[in-house]
Amino acid sequence: MRVNYDQIFDQAIDRLHTEGRYRVFIDILRNKGAYPNARCFHGHNGPKPITVWCSNDYLAMGQHPKVIDAMEEALHDVGAGSGGTRNIGGNTHYHVELEAELAGLHGKEGALLFTSGYVSNDATLSTMAKLLPGCVIFSDELNHASMIAGIRNSGCEKRVFRHNDMAYLEELLAAEDEETPKLIAFESVYSMDGDVAPIHDICDLAEKYNALTYIDEVHAVGMYGDHGGGISERDRAAHRIDIIEGTLGKAFGVMGGYIAADRKVVDCIRSYAPGFIFTTSLSPALVAGVLAAVKHLKESSEEREAQQRNAALLKTKMADARLPVMQSETHIVPLMVGDPVRAKKISDILLAEYGAYVQPINFPTVPRGTERLRFTPGPAHTEEMMDELVEALVEIWDRMDLELRKAA
Repeated sequence: MRVNYDQIFDQAIDRLHTEGRYRVFIDILRNKGAYPNARCFHGHNGPKPITVWCSNDYLAMGQHPKVIDAMEEALHDVGAGSGGTRNIGGNTHYHVELEAELAGLHGKEGALLFTSGYVSNDATLSTMAKLLPGCVIFSDELNHASMIAGIRNSGCEKRVFRHNDMAYLEELLAAEDEETPKLIAFESVYSMDGDVAPIHDICDLAEKYNALTYIDEVHAVGMYGDHGGGISERDRAAHRIDIIEGTLGKAFGVMGGYIAADRKVVDCIRSYAPGFIFTTSLSPALVAGVLAAVKHLKESSEEREAQQRNAALLKTKMADARLPVMQSETHIVPLMVGDPVRAKKISDILLAEYGAYVQPINFPTVPRGTERLRFTPGPAHTEEMMDELVEALVEIWDRMDLELRKAA
């Protein structure tokens, strides 16, 4: 019997619809300089004004005049593209400058740019393990998909430890031979729950068992620390971490990923990682924009302080309205729903009836049964916007006969 490829693909999509996990990406344009205001083209003719509540452009740096001006200047100076891989096209001076800036941000000897945070995790972790004969990677169970992919692509052995469980991590480390190369991979801010890793405790174990440390700071760079160096800067732990990985597409507002580490480590990744060697480098205009964002956030705390205030305020308003907001010590505001179909329906109603955009978060991003809405208020979200959002959520909760928390 001939293989029916169309049937296989249809069944794969049907499974997602049946489970309530089929993802719909809305058609949207942000309004330059007016974040969180945007125009939505999804589900109707022409643009409709909406308020964005789930962007990872946490500080609205993608809208900042310094960033836009820098990108325009670079575009008119050197053109649109980079000309290929850095091996073929060479380093534009913007790349050299940004890598020096990022190395300085984290107190490291060097840094290396990638086309995305996903690629920087995948390429670095897979390459590091291949360079270390017999390496075992110890991975937090809530690590991002890109870290999991990098570990899998390395072909090395892995040990998954329970989330932030230091006793379990030590048990796993102690079970390995002293001469076995070890690498502990974890995140600083876990973006779905909004909790933070015990960085110093992990570093203590790494020193005790002679392991390297790799931290993913993608949801923390720009957001924490006196200069935006992330949780590792805030907690005065950056010098204890061997490799710091970050993104340029969230708090820095543009696109790309990077690692910062000792010069030898950076040189090894630059020289051995296929995900770096064979990929066209970032457009100079993008790099120029990121460079402006990093320099600005090194000097300015105004944006992150306003963002933290607004995140705390939204959590309080949701809690006061007895909505099931999850406890979070960071800028992430997760609202638990616990069902993929209901999470999607709440999101749809918010967008269609209230002009509020928040995307439902479903499996495999979060475990089944913990589906949620994930809010990321920025510096420009007003208290009036928050009140309107909370009133809308309470009305939808009542309409759908969902359970509110009991009054204290």
